[in-house]
Amino acid sequence: MNPELLLAHFDRISDAPDAIPRLRSFILDLAVRGKLVDQDSHDEPVSDLLKRIQAKRERLVEEGGIRKRPHLPKIELSEIPFPLPDTWAWVRLGNVIHLVSGQHLQPNEYSDREQLGPPYITGPADFGDNGLVITRYAVVRKAVAKKEQILLTVKGAGVGKTAICDLPEVAISRQLMAMTAIEWSQRFLLLTTHRLAEKLKGSARSLIPGISREDVDQFVFAFPPVAEQHRIVEKVDELMKLCDGLAVAQTQRESRRDRLAASALHHLNTSESAAAFHDNAHFYLNHLPRLTICPEQIQALRHAILNLAVRGQLVPQNSGDEPAPKLLKRIQAEKERLVKEGKINREKPPIPARPDDLGFELRPGWVAARISQVLVELQTGPFGSTLHESDYQKGGVPVINPASIKNGRLIPIDKMAVGPAVLERLRTFRLRAGEIVMARRGEMGRCAVVSDREDGWLCGTGSLILRLPDCLFPPFLVALIGSPFVREYLDGSAVGATMQNLNQSILLNLVVGLPPLAEQRRIVAKVDEMMALCDRLEAQLATTQSKRCRLLDAILHEALKESEALNDNSSIGGRDSNMNHALLLQELR
Repeated sequence: MNPELLLAHFDRISDAPDAIPRLRSFILDLAVRGKLVDQDSHDEPVSDLLKRIQAKRERLVEEGGIRKRPHLPKIELSEIPFPLPDTWAWVRLGNVIHLVSGQHLQPNEYSDREQLGPPYITGPADFGDNGLVITRYAVVRKAVAKKEQILLTVKGAGVGKTAICDLPEVAISRQLMAMTAIEWSQRFLLLTTHRLAEKLKGSARSLIPGISREDVDQFVFAFPPVAEQHRIVEKVDELMKLCDGLAVAQTQRESRRDRLAASALHHLNTSESAAAFHDNAHFYLNHLPRLTICPEQIQALRHAILNLAVRGQLVPQNSGDEPAPKLLKRIQAEKERLVKEGKINREKPPIPARPDDLGFELRPGWVAARISQVLVELQTGPFGSTLHESDYQKGGVPVINPASIKNGRLIPIDKMAVGPAVLERLRTFRLRAGEIVMARRGEMGRCAVVSDREDGWLCGTGSLILRLPDCLFPPFLVALIGSPFVREYLDGSAVGATMQNLNQSILLNLVVGLPPLAEQRRIVAKVDEMMALCDRLEAQLATTQSKRCRLLDAILHEALKESEALNDNSSIGGRDSNMNHALLLQELR
């Protein structure tokens, strides 16, 4: 393991998924394969150590300290997972440890009263970060573990989890076993448990995962001389401290980055004008590669863009635009004409919208309006009693349910279509180009403009049809409904216990800021431009994460080559490896 190499490149690899846990796992893998430290020919041979262990075991059996164990089968070649140093040997765990199986206590055999007996540990829920967590005590002594023994979880979802017994003694339930190394390093035994845990998780059986005493006894692991065990433990401690330092540095760096990103996003969200937004966005976008390590941060940028868009702070206002109050009058005139023509019903006059209802200051040329004032009609999709699952077929005319509305687009779902007979029966729910279809349950507020290609598709159960006047720009209303403040309003006003549903009155009473028609088009154009940039940023982030993973893989690979060269003192890494690093680093810069 080359700490200098890790430190030199850690700022580039630390944002790779699970970088530090992978480093820790890699260190343990090297440790138990004999690739972390040099072998020493002067160490006591493993054969002698195994003889001492056998003699100690027999003495303990005679003294009644432990039970005589059953004979374990010889290790087969097929059980050997990797080659070992000459000074090591493969052994079965049961031959070199003392194993205590836990036993279940009945409710009347334990208590929460401390003075009644030793602490009772029932499973990994009692494994705390700073030692065992004690909540109950054994009244009856059955299976007892002693201090420094390793507690191994053998049943339930926590199979393979371990903890060190840090108390003089504890009673253990049948979910646990306690392991003691006989005449060898207890701490090296702990290092081997990560491979034991992996194997045990793989062999855990039944709906409630569990492993037997036989599984533990027959586990095959690599066994070094005692002196080398101690050297390995010391080296692991050294490298784990390095990982701890890297983790602290990573946390501090991420904290600084998060604070800077939050500050930049706050300034972006609170831009008072299009010019201020331009300056704040320029700073944010220029520094985004350094500020962003996860897609959620780009999603926050998307929300900020929509938030500013519907507040009139994304593009400059133009005094030459027709003011929105005149636009609102034209909308009302168009609705009145449709009422006279019998195409829509006359609606009850809405409660006048006030600018104070918005929560932000109206921009010049804008007007406060309720959604009911800017829609020609709001129609709920067919109820489940009129559109059955049996009506669906593969092919035919697509039916648009909430699941079909994704990222502002209508995505037909296979087998969710209807034939001519059903389409005729539900003809009043057919979608027309320029209308908006909106989800009214699940993730409410998802919506999309119906395109010419989608003209004639059917609105399904759980969706709403928003019909707009000719003098309103449909994509602006989609951006408006998708904005954070509207989505929060819809989520907070939803009704229904088992499944949230949005009723019409909730949506119709929503107060929004309505800009001039020309500004609506400018806003949508700017939103589209910024969202396309977010798409590119997400793609770039995914590519960068991939490169970080590749660099981490390359460094770990080189560390493995270095460890393999310990015995022959050959050069570490090599020209090809260094060239690979150089190429990856160039890509990451």
